[in-house]
Amino acid sequence: MSKLSKPAVPGADLRIIDGIAHGDAVTLEGLYHDYFPMVLNMVVQNSGTEDEAKDVFQEAIIVLYDKVKQGDFALSSKLKTYIYSVCRRLWLKQLGNKGRTFHDVSNYEDVIPVEEDLAKHVEKDLQLTVMEQALDKLGEPCRTIIHDFYIMNLSMQEICEKFGYTNTDNAKTQKYKCLQRLKKLFFTATT
Repeated sequence: MSKLSKPAVPGADLRIIDGIAHGDAVTLEGLYHDYFPMVLNMVVQNSGTEDEAKDVFQEAIIVLYDKVKQGDFALSSKLKTYIYSVCRRLWLKQLGNKGRTFHDVSNYEDVIPVEEDLAKHVEKDLQLTVMEQALDKLGEPCRTIIHDFYIMNLSMQEICEKFGYTNTDNAKTQKYKCLQRLKKLFFTATT
């Protein structure tokens, strides 16, 4: 049976998010050093100035900082892609307000539609909240079996030994029953 997969977010990006969450000034300086050049290039290539690029970048970092500080930010792409997408959206908005045009810069970076991304985050957060509530209602030993298998990545043999099942087939059967109960609780709560 497959284990739950997590998005492939680089560890360095997760450390940056953690640094932002803890208000680390070095992390924020690193963001400017690492990511501002791509934003400067995008803005200058599209009718902008260095000062405008600085403003757009600063606003994007504030957006990122606020999201991280809210505690519900979940990165589903590379941080570079996220920052670029926010800056791109902000610059497009400024250009529209000034009546200037935006050249296609999709060749420079992968771009994620930020509004869709944020909507997906809200939906995922809601589903995770419902899942946490369902897990709380699930009770023991099911909650621990599900946690140990899917979160802690314990093998069925390890779970068998931990819970004293006579063999791994019995542990698998119990895990299956637990999953069925969890699904029932989850889907009852979402309907």
